[in-house]
Amino acid sequence: MSLPDSTPGGRPPPTVDRTHWRRGAGIGVPVLIAVVILAVGILSGRVEVAGLALPVLLSVAWSLHRRPDAAEPEEGTGRVEVTAGDHDAGAGRIGGRVVWRPGPRSEQLRVTVSAPGHTAARMVLGRRPRATDPAPDAEGGVRAVPVSMRSVRTGRRPVFGVEAVETCAGQVRIRPAQQLPPIAVTVLPTARGLRELPLPPRLQGLTGPHGSTRAGDGGDLRDINLFLPGDRLRRIDWRVTARHAGPGRLTDLYVRRTFATADATVMLVLDSRDEVGADVRTWGDVSAVREDQPTSLDHARDAAATVARSYLEAGDRVGLDDLGRLRRPVPPAGGRRQLDRLRQRIAVSEPDGEPKQRRRVPRLPSGCLIVLFSTFLDDEAMWLAQQWRSSGHRVVAVDVLPVLRLTELDPRQRVAYRIVAMERRDRLAALARSDVEVVRWLADPADPGQPPLDVAMTALARRRVRR
Repeated sequence: MSLPDSTPGGRPPPTVDRTHWRRGAGIGVPVLIAVVILAVGILSGRVEVAGLALPVLLSVAWSLHRRPDAAEPEEGTGRVEVTAGDHDAGAGRIGGRVVWRPGPRSEQLRVTVSAPGHTAARMVLGRRPRATDPAPDAEGGVRAVPVSMRSVRTGRRPVFGVEAVETCAGQVRIRPAQQLPPIAVTVLPTARGLRELPLPPRLQGLTGPHGSTRAGDGGDLRDINLFLPGDRLRRIDWRVTARHAGPGRLTDLYVRRTFATADATVMLVLDSRDEVGADVRTWGDVSAVREDQPTSLDHARDAAATVARSYLEAGDRVGLDDLGRLRRPVPPAGGRRQLDRLRQRIAVSEPDGEPKQRRRVPRLPSGCLIVLFSTFLDDEAMWLAQQWRSSGHRVVAVDVLPVLRLTELDPRQRVAYRIVAMERRDRLAALARSDVEVVRWLADPADPGQPPLDVAMTALARRRVRR
């Protein structure tokens, strides 16, 4: 069952913490029918017509006779569960399952499933599974129904709130609604690939995918020099040795020396202190952002996962720090497991209360490349980038502000946005003057000269400087 899209979204009623059966509305219809038939028979003087009401009354009496005991223990009631695992934002849908484990007296279940930004969906489940059910379980009559919703958002998302009502004896008896709060699902950011990547000014490590300026075991020729202690015999260049040797005698050996290879250390710095949407009117309340419109933090998560995947696939080491939380950063490492670890940490990064002012600059590995993902709506991210650059790091600032919609702003909101936009432009200009390389994650249609991240990273890679 797929939930239809809707901006307001349905909200289930408050939780009712009771488990006893009570009389349902289903008893009123057959009693009313029996009374009408009996009245028609009596008024018309026809006994056979009045006798037609007898089976209906007997059915109602039998249902009331076999009603569950009012003091029935809770173990005899049915259970409703909602399950959902981690998802990838690239799929565009979040899926889960509603599982009903009926009790001994349960016959039917009325379920209402709600999700943020979607209209609530309703369904009725019978006790016995049918062949059309996606995953029926004949043992105990367990029913499992898949549910899904469309969303482009990432991070920890509350989804699939459920209201369930069990009935028995033809809906003569029902239980008060079971209210299940929305479950939290982790939606992982999409990690794409980039063609070329900038490198830090100084490469580290004894081996790696990049050529360095140190002598060592590599592929590029550095020079030809005399054989010295420590040189390997397989590097002797016999042609050069023969040319320098005198007639009939061999005095010196010459070896071919190459440049060593090394890897790059990259630190991703995610600014999760704020989260804004494309609609400026929702900047004061991120919960008002629609499910089909990614926020700045969604863009930052996708950009960080993309950069992490690109560097890790190139053989470099990548770490992560979050400006929104004062905790130990993820140390730089390489490999597939590091990418999975980074995606999980990036996905759970979110605003945590009022942003805390940092008293000192976070200490990052020496000589690393720092990639900062922020909206630059305040001065702290700009100040940190400038401090890192003055310390000798190469800093790339990725602007993750969404492409904004300004057509529906009133005059006061438009003036307020213009002030914020001017301050933000001043910060980006100050970063450029501080030799911090600024790129955008998304290409802005209003600025045709601004390239997307892939093109901008390629341009930065061709300007790299090695030491």
